[in-house]
Amino acid sequence: MAITLMNPEGLPEIDVYRQVSVATGSKLVFVAGQVAWDAEGRTVGEGDLAAQTERCYLNVATALAAAGATFDDVAKLNVQVVDWTPDKMPLLLEGIARASAALGTTPVPPATLTGVAALDVPEHLIEVEAIAVID
Repeated sequence: MAITLMNPEGLPEIDVYRQVSVATGSKLVFVAGQVAWDAEGRTVGEGDLAAQTERCYLNVATALAAAGATFDDVAKLNVQVVDWTPDKMPLLLEGIARASAALGTTPVPPATLTGVAALDVPEHLIEVEAIAVID
């Protein structure tokens, strides 16, 4: 495994991600920000942050697989959510949990969550990008 995830002593333990990832692989995989599109480019879960989050994570998994990677190889996630407020956290976590169940893994690499004014189209509520390292 090219990625080791950890929570160093002196930093808070966060349930949904680890504070640090150490990458030892030799190949970097950069996944473009994935939105809640199906394979035909139709928005999935319009108006539903949990459904869109699930789809974004599934789309990231599809992109990773094309490069020979999985979420276990992800060193960093960046998540952008439209009009983010902390009260949206349960919906975000629900979507991640549903994707995790479908994928059989829990993606917990270091992550940055940023609130944004808008994404590519008004229907999209979230975008997720990933950086992975594989041997």
